Amino acid sequence: MQVLIIGSGGREHALAWKVRQSPLVKKLFVAPGNDAMAALAESVEVDGNSIAALAAWAEEKQIDLTIVGPEVYLSLGITDEFSQRGLNVFGPSKGAARLESSKVFAKEIMAKYKIPTADFQVFSTYRAALSYIQTINGPVVVKADGLAAGKGVTVANNPDEAKVALEKLMVEKVYGDAGNQVVIEETLYGEEVSLLAVTDGTTILPLLPAQDHKRAFAGDQGPNTGGMGAYAPATVLTPELLPKIQKEILEPLVQGMAKEGFPYSGILYTGLMLTKDGPRVVEFNVRFGDPEAQVILPLLDHDLVELCLAAGNSNLDQVKLQWKAATAACVVLTSGGYPGSYETGEKISGLTEAEKIENLLVFHAGTKNYDNQWRTAGGRVLNLVGLGPDLSTALNRAYLGADTIDFPGCYFREDIGWRELKRLRQN
Repeated sequence: MQVLIIGSGGREHALAWKVRQSPLVKKLFVAPGNDAMAALAESVEVDGNSIAALAAWAEEKQIDLTIVGPEVYLSLGITDEFSQRGLNVFGPSKGAARLESSKVFAKEIMAKYKIPTADFQVFSTYRAALSYIQTINGPVVVKADGLAAGKGVTVANNPDEAKVALEKLMVEKVYGDAGNQVVIEETLYGEEVSLLAVTDGTTILPLLPAQDHKRAFAGDQGPNTGGMGAYAPATVLTPELLPKIQKEILEPLVQGMAKEGFPYSGILYTGLMLTKDGPRVVEFNVRFGDPEAQVILPLLDHDLVELCLAAGNSNLDQVKLQWKAATAACVVLTSGGYPGSYETGEKISGLTEAEKIENLLVFHAGTKNYDNQWRTAGGRVLNLVGLGPDLSTALNRAYLGADTIDFPGCYFREDIGWRELKRLRQN
């Protein structure tokens, strides 16, 4: 088979690493990919911003399977374009991708199909939204309706903080049209967990639960980011909870999307808050999580290409997933200042030494190689994934890698997995 992966970050590097292990794959391409993926795949020189150009290239090369990484391609209809040309693509249609590209659409679907989530209000004007938050005494969550690279959500502790968030989204337009509408919802309390599932529109196969760390600083302080680290499996989502989530959230959603005329196929990412009243949906995403994919894929003891094909061929009911008896932990090295402004082009040292560490995977998220010198090229620079029989061992591997690598302004959270470690100590 010839396989194409769309995207260029740490998630796509992990996908390429996993796909490369499939005996079904003869040739692997990435569009646009990054310099570190050159050892695994051939980079496609085509206008990555043009879905039509990508589809035409895939058609010409007779690509057998395309796996889409970033949500923006899905929201623009890459699956529809490829499918119209008879090309097999793993990812939902443009209509189904609205679960992520529109927070308003997602909340309205949840309300219609009685999927447990936070109470919410939708606003299209700054004045109406401001009037509403001034009636609330406690914390609220302010969300941009559209895509904002994981940064369009503010947990405001009081009306003043909510007002600042509203001004950024609706007045200053820091995320452009994403802030044309906002969702203001009640604050949920509990522990967050990410549950990814593969679905063909009928069968739903949950993957191992993972926990992302979205806040920039230790102790879950500071602004939201695209993700500072993750681990899997997250034991807070117990085997007893899984059937409840499947019955009350995953199945109603997939069935509801079909009824709405948007049958869902691909990866369904459910961000959950485990409250005292049961699991509540924080958000839906329509692709592999980043950095959740980096900790889930190394534990998957199953051919990823085979799994993607089964979803596309609507025979997931014949698949039984196997998992390695291990734990994976990811530490994200970021440029100083991220998720705000940051420098790029900084020299990275220690990469060669880190890659020699046993049971450590190094996935590149924002790097460039100039004249055999690795340099920073983004906010999230490197994903260091430690593997081990337990979380402590996995984290030790990841942090050994983090201490080996350096670049000016390098920052990483030193408390990844802190809730799980606390839970383990208490047990």
